[in-house]
Amino acid sequence: MIKIKQAIIVEGRYDKITLSNLVDAVIIPTNGFSIYKDAETAELIKLFARTTGVIILTDSDSAGFQIRGRLKSIIGGKNITNVFIPEIYGKEKRKRKYSKQGLLGVEGMTKEVLLDAFSRAGVFAEEGEENADPITKADLLDLGLCGGENSSKLRVRLQQKLGLPSRLSANMLLEAANAMYTREEFLNITTKILGELK
Repeated sequence: MIKIKQAIIVEGRYDKITLSNLVDAVIIPTNGFSIYKDAETAELIKLFARTTGVIILTDSDSAGFQIRGRLKSIIGGKNITNVFIPEIYGKEKRKRKYSKQGLLGVEGMTKEVLLDAFSRAGVFAEEGEENADPITKADLLDLGLCGGENSSKLRVRLQQKLGLPSRLSANMLLEAANAMYTREEFLNITTKILGELK
């Protein structure tokens, strides 16, 4: 079991159960959209954000991104690490039917996929390890991934190739990319993928 000092914020109790088998950490479920009116949980999340920092891990569907956005507004954007699971189509074992968008949630991910998502977000990086030459918005602009006519379509296709959710904004892609790659790695990988997509 891997010890994580930050509190992990998830959508529901089944997500919490799944993660409890992988990591030793405080895991706080939002109970879905209840986070919009649950002041007590919001205060608890703010406390952890101030003290240990928080990791946000939601499903890759539209509801997951809505909840992620709400959490960021509650916390204020500081001391947050975003962990993204890939878009994998399927149905959780305990459910009778597929979700609205047909995607597996956190509870449906394998141990390997979850640990890889944490690793790619830099959760297991050594303390004090910092990206000295970060990827910038200008890099995304140069690559055609933001600010252009077809940039959002191109970004969606790239994100799918990188195993990231297709719904990431340019800013979220920037955050994820800086956690996952050095600038040189990202530029090399992205240039290669974009070359294949054209």
